Amino acid sequence: MAAAKGKQATKGQKQIVAENKSTLQFYRNMALIANALYLVSGFFFFDILTFKQISLLVFSSSLYIGSYQFMASMAKTKYSAEGQLIDSGLDLNMEGGVSEHIKDLFILTAGCQVLSIYSSYFWLLWLLAPGRALWLAWVNFLGPYFQQQSAANQPPEVNEKKQKKLERRMKRQQNR
Repeated sequence: MAAAKGKQATKGQKQIVAENKSTLQFYRNMALIANALYLVSGFFFFDILTFKQISLLVFSSSLYIGSYQFMASMAKTKYSAEGQLIDSGLDLNMEGGVSEHIKDLFILTAGCQVLSIYSSYFWLLWLLAPGRALWLAWVNFLGPYFQQQSAANQPPEVNEKKQKKLERRMKRQQNR
């Protein structure tokens, strides 16, 4: 076997690829199970799906597809011509990343869909998503922008060394 050119992928990159694959598989299965439960209950227990139920099913399914495709594009790996791992993609299990918010949306949608089998009022839980987005926007962007004081209103910061030097000068002038 010929020696491969380039740097071998570290165990960390291979582990990220494996974890991303299992994460995508988990959320795909979650979406399929939630849709299956919703459809089975709609057809067999309620005998008919209304226009509202079908439109909410289409919306939730499109949200699943969009979220899944977004996560899959984030986790896209790149391999060399020899088959070596060049780039493992972004880690979908990283805390505080965008994928965490996408996974939360996935879970919220699945929860709404499964709970709506019992009552259609559970679809209102989807209002938590824009509420969370507004909260994150306020905490990370809007709040600090509106709560910052202008530079003219703030007293100038004095260095500790300069403060001591100024105090010594004042003492010398008083002693004269």
